[in-house]
Amino acid sequence: MSEMETILIVEDEQQIREAVAMALESEGFHVRQAGSASHAAVQAATHKHQLVILDLGLPDRDGVEFIRDYRAWSSTPILILSARSEERSKVDALDAGADDYLTKPFGIAELLARVRALLRRRQFSPNDEPQATLLFGEYTIDCVNRSVTRHGQAIHLSQIEYRLLAFFAANPGRVLTHRHLLSQVWGGQAVENPQYLRVYVGHLRQKIEDNPTQPRHILTEIGVGYRFQP
Repeated sequence: MSEMETILIVEDEQQIREAVAMALESEGFHVRQAGSASHAAVQAATHKHQLVILDLGLPDRDGVEFIRDYRAWSSTPILILSARSEERSKVDALDAGADDYLTKPFGIAELLARVRALLRRRQFSPNDEPQATLLFGEYTIDCVNRSVTRHGQAIHLSQIEYRLLAFFAANPGRVLTHRHLLSQVWGGQAVENPQYLRVYVGHLRQKIEDNPTQPRHILTEIGVGYRFQP
């Protein structure tokens, strides 16, 4: 374990947040704290972290929604710390991109063991730097504020349209299957509903392509999925 490893705790209950921070600091970790999803996004974009510990019940956004957006631009491991103990909540969070899940109440020793395990596994993975700004063509995607602009002019997108576009832009040139896109953008329960994807790709093409019938950015891979061309 390195003293340089920094962990972001995203938890709206101050007492729990400070208790977790104290336990991690006693183990030699550097800790940053956020009490909301919006504050966490700013922290994640402006500082480098080796791990995020995330509560799902945040005051401004659901934690699962935060994970889906965060995964569009960062591969930093996420450990969920939540009072939601039902299987569906765990599956949704893990399908969205979380790496581990611990339910409240929890033991500090188990929490620290899971933190160490995630950090060990991360040492064998590429250490990608988070990119909170994605660029393609004439467009800029601000992943912190979840906004898209073209030549500085805001493009109005729904939450799903934004998430789909950010995921495309974070994976340029890759062929993305229907199932993979549905799982990443809507969640694992949506993988059998490809009509969702067709509808929202159509919406996005109308909003970002100069000629939606001959798209430049979102290309169809017939029978497979889509490929994003920056």
